[in-house]
Amino acid sequence: MTKSSKKSKEDEEIVDSGDDAWCWLLHKGITPSFFCIALFSLLVRVAVSLHPYSGAATPPKFGDFEAQRHWMEITLNLPLNEWYRNTTLNDLSYWGLDYPPLTAYQSYVHGLFIRFFSPESVALFTSRGHESYLGKLLMRWTVLSSDALVFFPAVFYFIVVYYSGRNQRGRMCGIAWHIAIILLNPCLILIDHGHFQYNCISLGLTIGAIAAILSDKDLLACVLYSLALNHKQMSAYFAPAFFSHLLGKCIRRRYPIFEVFKLGIVVSGTFLVVWWPYVHSVEAFFEVLSRLAPFERGIYEDYVANFWCTTSVLVKWKRLFPTHQLKVLSLGATISTFLPSMIQQIWAPSKKGFLYGLLNSAFSFYLFSFQVHEKSILLPLLPASLLASEEPFLFTWMTLYALFSMFPLLHRDKLVLPYIALSALFILLSLAPNRRQETRETNAFRSIVTTFFPLCSLILHVVYLSMNAPQRYPFLFEALIMLLCFSQFTFLTMYTNAQQWMLLKHSNLVDKEKKLL
Repeated sequence: MTKSSKKSKEDEEIVDSGDDAWCWLLHKGITPSFFCIALFSLLVRVAVSLHPYSGAATPPKFGDFEAQRHWMEITLNLPLNEWYRNTTLNDLSYWGLDYPPLTAYQSYVHGLFIRFFSPESVALFTSRGHESYLGKLLMRWTVLSSDALVFFPAVFYFIVVYYSGRNQRGRMCGIAWHIAIILLNPCLILIDHGHFQYNCISLGLTIGAIAAILSDKDLLACVLYSLALNHKQMSAYFAPAFFSHLLGKCIRRRYPIFEVFKLGIVVSGTFLVVWWPYVHSVEAFFEVLSRLAPFERGIYEDYVANFWCTTSVLVKWKRLFPTHQLKVLSLGATISTFLPSMIQQIWAPSKKGFLYGLLNSAFSFYLFSFQVHEKSILLPLLPASLLASEEPFLFTWMTLYALFSMFPLLHRDKLVLPYIALSALFILLSLAPNRRQETRETNAFRSIVTTFFPLCSLILHVVYLSMNAPQRYPFLFEALIMLLCFSQFTFLTMYTNAQQWMLLKHSNLVDKEKKLL
């Protein structure tokens, strides 16, 4: 036996032993395995929810927890046509609704649940800043139930579709790992169940739409994605990928105009149903629309690891340009960066290319669009998690720096302990053997990179927690974290765009082989 064949056999044995660590979860099928992992994921969420939340005991405006509670208060106690209107009973300067109508309806439903057990938690005016134990418990349960009813089923749908027809042992054994890596996403758990938001709903609807695309149910995909857009307008980060992929498919069919018309009718119908209470009046419609684009907040908030905030260390964008010019600049930069990805999908739509397109489109918005928040990194992180079985290193690297980019925010929320615990859990999961892990030898450059940058991150963590910034530069540490994370996101964007375009080369090779046969 030659040396190379011995090495190959050893690699197969290593991978097989890694498979055994996950295969035992699948011996009774995907469904029982999913429920086991989902139960553990729910327990992790419960553990995180025992810690503080955004704005805990910090009047007068508190934080995101109070914003969500206040929306329940408003939707329960005011008529529907006053939810987005500034009145004496609804002061929009105090956490006014600034998400599309589906979020308002969700707040109303959750408010009904909370009012049944604790009416004082959502009473008009008197409930402002309400932080009773029961009220906080009920609020946490609304997020847990949203995860269980929307996000988890959507992930299950995606897993079933993504792995359908893949009966190879390696593929099957990677399913349990893939389920775990999506459901135990530390960034989503810390933001929704620590900081306090309902990203699981819009992201769950988006996953459902992606799964529908992968199963060639384009009309269902349009409904689900339209609902995601109507829950959180940031779901528009994925719009170029959905549009280009569906358009690319339509123009290859027998009646392309009719196919586009069908999709347009479904999207328009879904929007019409959601917006029905507001389409009867132009004034009411624009009242809602004006709340969805908070341009007055500036091109960025806090220290977000995108282009505008990072380069503002050298170029004072807010001083040099008025808001209307910054809107044009950011729009142009965003379009120019997601356009290549769109062209690739219109030219040669494919399911794998669609997943890369989602990631590249979301990254374009995160890096260059107007009014980006730290939490917006959840959007490009979603398609990265769906690609985790194909790109394990990409997903691991991106998740670690997405986590790090939110560290100052989570530190303010006093969520350092769950941050450390979930980071450790994620690293253990990412290092757990699975069939898709790369077995080729790592070159010296990659070894240096994968050692140097994590070491920088570790040092910055320690410095941030143990030292005070210089008085002259009070946000020095936040700026360094932002710079490090932005550099990683930029490299990842370049890599994923290259990977998407490489699919064209692969498809051309396949076509040539078919012609030869």
